[in-house]
Amino acid sequence: MTAPVRFPRFFVTSPAPCPYLPGRMERKVFTELKGPHADALNDALSRIGFRRSQTVAYRPSCLDCAGCVSVRVVAGEFRPSATQRRNFKRNSDLVVSECRSWSTSEQFDLLRRYLGARHPGGGMAQMDEVDFADMVEHSPVTSFVIEYREPGDGITPGRLVGACLTDRQGDGLSMIYSFYDPAHEARTGLGNFIILDHIRRAARLGLPFLYLGYWVEGSERMQYKIRYRPLERLGRDGWERMADAEQDRLIKSVAAAPRRDPDAGAGSAKDGMPRIPDSDHELL
Repeated sequence: MTAPVRFPRFFVTSPAPCPYLPGRMERKVFTELKGPHADALNDALSRIGFRRSQTVAYRPSCLDCAGCVSVRVVAGEFRPSATQRRNFKRNSDLVVSECRSWSTSEQFDLLRRYLGARHPGGGMAQMDEVDFADMVEHSPVTSFVIEYREPGDGITPGRLVGACLTDRQGDGLSMIYSFYDPAHEARTGLGNFIILDHIRRAARLGLPFLYLGYWVEGSERMQYKIRYRPLERLGRDGWERMADAEQDRLIKSVAAAPRRDPDAGAGSAKDGMPRIPDSDHELL
């Protein structure tokens, strides 16, 4: 007799202020990822809009808002814009390495500088080195760290200027958390370069998609995701490609907004990170 299938138990967080849209409240539904089938569960949930944070998969479940929209880039059909091609060329000398999910002090130091400059009041601002190690090393699914370094001297590696914790899923790569040198005087667009490299990496692996997390129209720090095309978004009827005309309009609206650091937020996929002890009640 085969063992009965055990379905995951889902929980919902208590309402909290939305970090993306002022004046609104958010809540999330989530489940724990564990055991020998964690990869398969994570893959299935990602296709219906869930994101991974450490050992949980979650998605927004707000009562009066559907502003968080899952988006993914069609990697094999991606065609960089002129700005993105210049970014590729400018940063093409970086040494990119896929590393096992093992944290280092060098990565943590870079993360601290990044958080201090980009997200000083964010939920990760108080993260210490042990917390960072937990985030990187205690993954229940197939994941790795991609490092971006300046050229070395042939003996010692060059300076670490960017890194990304990435999941490999059945149909694509998912950027869980990326960070980079926020004050590099000679390089711009590092955050966007990390995304561009991930799109190229997914295509080379024969994986159809790069998952970018949630896009929130009206949230300034999420607008960088709209620059990559073709872009698919998850709606009530499943994944659908965003029309060129709509994406053109959205890109123009971003370009017309007051100038700020073009790299701010790029590549970070900084969606909230609920933990099971924060649950309000069990759903299933």
